[in-house]
Amino acid sequence: MRHIAVIGSGPAGYYTAEAAQKKWGDGVRVDIVDRLPVPFGLIRSGVAPDHQSIKGVSRRYEATALSDNVRFVGNVTVGRDVTVPELQALYDAVVFATGAPADRPLGVPGEDLPGVIGSAAFVGWYNGHPDHAELAPALHGPGAVIVGAGNVALDVARILAKSADEFAGSDIVAHALDHLARAGIDTITILARRGPHQIAMTPKELGELGHLSRAAPVVDPADLPSPEEDAALEPGLRKSVAILRDFAGRPADKPIRIVFDFFAVPVRVEGDGRADRVVVERTRLDDEGRAVGTGETYPVPAGLVVSCIGYRTPPIDGVPYDAKLGRFANEDGRMGPGLYAVGWARRGPTGTIGTNRPDGFAIVDLIDADTPTESGKRGRPGLDDLLGERGVDVVTFRDWQGIDQAEVSAARAGSPREKFVTLDTLLAARR
Repeated sequence: MRHIAVIGSGPAGYYTAEAAQKKWGDGVRVDIVDRLPVPFGLIRSGVAPDHQSIKGVSRRYEATALSDNVRFVGNVTVGRDVTVPELQALYDAVVFATGAPADRPLGVPGEDLPGVIGSAAFVGWYNGHPDHAELAPALHGPGAVIVGAGNVALDVARILAKSADEFAGSDIVAHALDHLARAGIDTITILARRGPHQIAMTPKELGELGHLSRAAPVVDPADLPSPEEDAALEPGLRKSVAILRDFAGRPADKPIRIVFDFFAVPVRVEGDGRADRVVVERTRLDDEGRAVGTGETYPVPAGLVVSCIGYRTPPIDGVPYDAKLGRFANEDGRMGPGLYAVGWARRGPTGTIGTNRPDGFAIVDLIDADTPTESGKRGRPGLDDLLGERGVDVVTFRDWQGIDQAEVSAARAGSPREKFVTLDTLLAARR
C-alpha cells in the first residue's frame, strides 16, 4: 500500500488525489490535509461569488473525497500540529498543494497606509475566508484605485460596482454585502502598466462590466492602437480588445464610472494617516514592449487601493523555498526525497483551475518513478495516532458535509448559502 499526504485541498490537491487513484487504484491511500475546516481552497474563497458556475467543479472533487481511499483531514496546520519531517516519516510522498494565498507587495511608498490592501485579502473578505472576514475595507469614496490588468482586477471592480440586486444568486457573504451597500465610491480606476494589447483580461470577464446596472466602463479612445494592429493578436485577446473598443464608444452615463487608465503605474500612495490618493506615472512601451516611465505624474483620488499584481506561496519550515519567485523551490515538482509541489505552489500563480489537472497527474507519475515499490510506511494510522496524542480537533469530509448543510440552511433568499466566516462558527456547525 502506498501512502500519500497532500497538503492543501484546492483544485491542485484534489486533482493529485484523483491521479493517484487512477494510477494505483485500491493500492493507495491519500490524506488531503488542510489548515481550514473546509475544503476546496480557491473554489470556495477565491472564485468570485457571482461566478457560481465555476464553483460547480467542486462536485468533481467531492466524488474523489467520498471514495474509500481518499480522505479530508481538516483543521490541521502543517508546521504547528505536525511537522514536515514527521509527515515524511509517515508517507511515501508528501505533496504541497498550498497554492499562493499571499499578496505580492505593491512596492511603493505609502503602501502601508490604511486603505491599501492586496487582492487576496479583499477577495477573501467578500468570500468569507476566516483570515480576512474582519477586514472592513475603506469604501467611503469617492474614488477607488485597482492596480493590475488581469481578471482579478475585473472581479474587484465588478464587486465594487454592483448593486445589491445584482448579487442575487451569489454566495457573497452578508457582512460584505452590507458593507458594499453603504459604499460611497463613484469612480473606480483600473491602472494598467501597459496598453490594451498587453492585458490579461479574458473576454467573458471583461464583457461583464458592460452589463452592470449602475456602472459604466470608460476607455479613452486615444489609448487604443489602430484597429489594423489587432489582427496580430491571439483570438482571445483580440476579442478582449474589441470589447474595449466598444467601451470607448459608449457614454459614461451611469452613477459609477469604471475608468481604464492604460500606460499608468503607481509610484506612491499619499494621505494624512490613511490613503487619499495615488500618484501615478504615465508610461510608454519601449522597443521590447516593456513599460518605462515618462516622468509625467498625476494624482488619482483613492480612499481604497487594491493591488492585483500577483500572489506568493508562504514559506513552510522544512520545505525548500525560492524567495525571489515566491514559491517552493523545485525542479518539475521535485523538492527532495519524497517531497513534491504541485499547482501554484510549484509553478507560481499562473493558469486556470483546469491547468492543475495535468499538473497533478504529472506529479503522480514522478512519485511512481521515484518510489516504484511500497515502503511499508504507516501513513494514515500513524497520522491519526500523532494528531490524537496532540489533541488536534480533526475535521473530516463528513464533518464538512454538516457544515455545508448548515450554510445552505442559513442562506438568505436567492443565495445558495451563507458562509460561516470564523473558525469557531465553522467548527460548531459540523455538529
